[in-house]
Amino acid sequence: MRLRRAFTLIELLVVIAIIAVLIALLLPAVQAAREAARRSQCVNNLKQLGLAVHNYISQTQVLPMFCLYPSGSSPCTGWSVGWPTQILPQIEQSALYNSFNFAFTVYDKTCGTAVNTTVAYTQLSVLLCPSDNTRQPTNPPWATLDYVGNLGGPGTFGFWTGTLIPNGWYSHPNVGPIGMEAMLDGTSNTGLFSERLHGLAGNPTILRSSPDFKRTSFANPGAPIPAPVYPSDTTGTAAQALAYLQSCQGIPGSTGTNNGTYIGWIWVNAYPWYGFVSSYSHFGTPNSVNCYNQGGTYGVDNVWGGPSSSMPPNSNHSGGVNVCFTDGSVKFVKDSVSTQTWWALGTRSAGETVSSDSY
Repeated sequence: MRLRRAFTLIELLVVIAIIAVLIALLLPAVQAAREAARRSQCVNNLKQLGLAVHNYISQTQVLPMFCLYPSGSSPCTGWSVGWPTQILPQIEQSALYNSFNFAFTVYDKTCGTAVNTTVAYTQLSVLLCPSDNTRQPTNPPWATLDYVGNLGGPGTFGFWTGTLIPNGWYSHPNVGPIGMEAMLDGTSNTGLFSERLHGLAGNPTILRSSPDFKRTSFANPGAPIPAPVYPSDTTGTAAQALAYLQSCQGIPGSTGTNNGTYIGWIWVNAYPWYGFVSSYSHFGTPNSVNCYNQGGTYGVDNVWGGPSSSMPPNSNHSGGVNVCFTDGSVKFVKDSVSTQTWWALGTRSAGETVSSDSY
């Protein structure tokens, strides 16, 4: 009689254990490879946006405005057209551009009926970072964005002045559009775009200790600081700005807030002093807390990100964020970049010299 050999239970368990160990060893490598691919796509998206801006400049001789207000503003509010809508033809979206009614933004004159929905409901992949692990819009069905424009340096000392506005997207009449000739610090030293994780639908309360803390904004627990109100203001000092940031970083992990709804809200929109919607600031360093000044201008700092808010870029990339500079190059800026270097990369004509090895 012929004996049939078979695995014993112990042998089977050993084989399963070996396979489990191999999977545990390989999984981080697979995840790292996937993240590298997502990060590469993020870089390509930013390069495409940078190239689109340069094509826009070649046609108009100026950079696109951060916000077209008061031109093209909605009859019911101060909302106007943001920078992504302006460069639609340059990112091969001429059909969307031609279907957009520039007499409105997303609501009619009564603020009761949605308009321009063909454009505003369309989610463009070039405006989303693949590493943002939630595809849910902040306020569905409106489409959102992860790439935001550089709005300048710390608001506590001259955010609204022409000197500290690095790329002319701010639409106040005293500033207006600018061209590349205004980049006196050098186009390779002036931020143009970076990235930010958009807010979550339903406006949930998020703790400071949560991995999602970057998707909302927190109140600065320190004393209110002076905030600029008019474009001529240069209120505040660098020392106050540093104290502001230190207070922001000291927010306890148990602190909760639900101010994330309008971070990356509707990509076609922009408002003159609502920074979170489509812009970031060179105040707090990358991936630090979004923090608003409780003594901020017009009482809008908390929800919208006012002039004296710290609105740093952030991402799910390990250790930093991608930044597209005004020359079109894309570089990875580490979270560990010094505050002074980060501020310098946000200005266009403040006379700083920044070495590429400093970030």
